[in-house]
Amino acid sequence: MEKEELLLGKRLRELSNTAWRRGIPTFTDFLNLNELNILHTTPKDEFPAPYRTFGGYAFSERQMAVFLPDAFSLYADISEIESQFPIRILKITPLQKKFAEELSHRDYLGALLNLGIERAKLGDILVTGEGALVFAEEKIAPFLCENLYRVRHTSVQAEKLEGADFDWTPRFEEIRGTVASVRLDSLLALAFHSSRSRLSPLIEAGKVYVNGKLITANGFQPREGDIVSVRGMGRFIYREMLSETKKGRIFVRLDKYI
Repeated sequence: MEKEELLLGKRLRELSNTAWRRGIPTFTDFLNLNELNILHTTPKDEFPAPYRTFGGYAFSERQMAVFLPDAFSLYADISEIESQFPIRILKITPLQKKFAEELSHRDYLGALLNLGIERAKLGDILVTGEGALVFAEEKIAPFLCENLYRVRHTSVQAEKLEGADFDWTPRFEEIRGTVASVRLDSLLALAFHSSRSRLSPLIEAGKVYVNGKLITANGFQPREGDIVSVRGMGRFIYREMLSETKKGRIFVRLDKYI
């Protein structure tokens, strides 16, 4: 195990111990897929206080974890627990839409990091038709609203949204095609328009997750409805197997997040 993983494991155990000893919820920063996998694969008996994870909305990729004292974890429902997370939603929009560039996830992330913000303080960034929605730790939200003026060459403004004002529907590109079998490497090749030989090393290198769980076997077979995430490339949902061709290939449908 690498040094960073050992340090993360130690930090997670410290937070759990603090929650248990002091009787207060303790929160992590936003955790990426690899860090969430470390959290979820750590034996539960190493955490005296149980945990929940949340990233600000359903199916978020980057999430915080909260370790809960007994009284809180026993009597609070899920929505009450989620409302306690120190997460704020920022809406970033161009000041003059007519002159705005077409901005990508990378553009927004670069502009935020150029302000000196650590990546761990930011959750998911959702690019919308109007701009972007950014999930950020509560403490840095006012700073971002006051200091984010430009993304690439586009002048922008950032404002905090209340939870009731948050409205986002994911956009998908539907992909249909045939695969030799419903293996993870075959689905990756179809989703990202490449070959199995080029994408298989990503699985072996620990960059592919299914429903947030690290998968390192090329032959792993996702189930219908599983969300497949590839670090640095994106994610998709394996929707269904539609039919089988006369030559034995399988016709499937995927929904790729865009």
